[in-house]
Amino acid sequence: MTDDVEIEAAGPEGRLVGSDRVLAVLAELAKHPQGIGLDDMARAVASAKPTVHRALAALRRAGFAAQDGYGRYVLGDEFLRLAFAHHEARPDHIRVQPILTRLCERYGETVHYAVLDGRDVVYRAKLDPSVGAVRLTSVVGGRNPAHCTAVGKLMLAAALPTEQAVRDWVGDQPLTTPTDRSIATVEDLHAELARVRERGYSVEDGENEPGVNCLAVPAYLTSPTAPSGAISISGLAYRTPVQKLVDDLPAIRAIVAGRTEPR
Repeated sequence: MTDDVEIEAAGPEGRLVGSDRVLAVLAELAKHPQGIGLDDMARAVASAKPTVHRALAALRRAGFAAQDGYGRYVLGDEFLRLAFAHHEARPDHIRVQPILTRLCERYGETVHYAVLDGRDVVYRAKLDPSVGAVRLTSVVGGRNPAHCTAVGKLMLAAALPTEQAVRDWVGDQPLTTPTDRSIATVEDLHAELARVRERGYSVEDGENEPGVNCLAVPAYLTSPTAPSGAISISGLAYRTPVQKLVDDLPAIRAIVAGRTEPR
């Protein structure tokens, strides 16, 4: 008999089976830091309780899941240890931390390092100032629509050099508009990406979060020629206007490049 955690082909009509179910349960656990019960988990992954229970048992044996005192399931310490150890050991993460620290100290605002993943940006690192700044909604590992963020537009400018490339990337899915300032059409996105390529940096003016400004520049952390991602400085518009960051662009670029900033 095939064990529930072994790799199996997908079931009929896309039903989760075998290792696919275990991975689905693991991914669902990550959405519930306060824990989730067996009944709710079974509903979330659309599987019978006995099979979900077996998947959870396999994860518990590996240390990837645990139960709290109320019987709810949470991510296990071993999974968290592996995830954090891997994240901390990434070459880009190691190299970006001193840069983020210098930028955070200079501007007193939140700084990010992000990469492009499909239609989203994924935040690999984030640093908030110790005092004074309003905490933004972004989190390490979190996502935002690429076309609404300065980091995303910077990376899309390199990946989508023509209007047809932008059109193919957008496809049949409409562009999301988190705020009334968000780019909503292929034509506007293509024009914005052309401006980003010409300037060599990208800005965001309340396009993802109302009242939040951002400036992003490319980061060459793993290659001298191909950007590994983008680094941004984000702040409230009334306190850190975009123009203030643009005016200080030579210093920002020097810090990201690891040089002594120009006077």
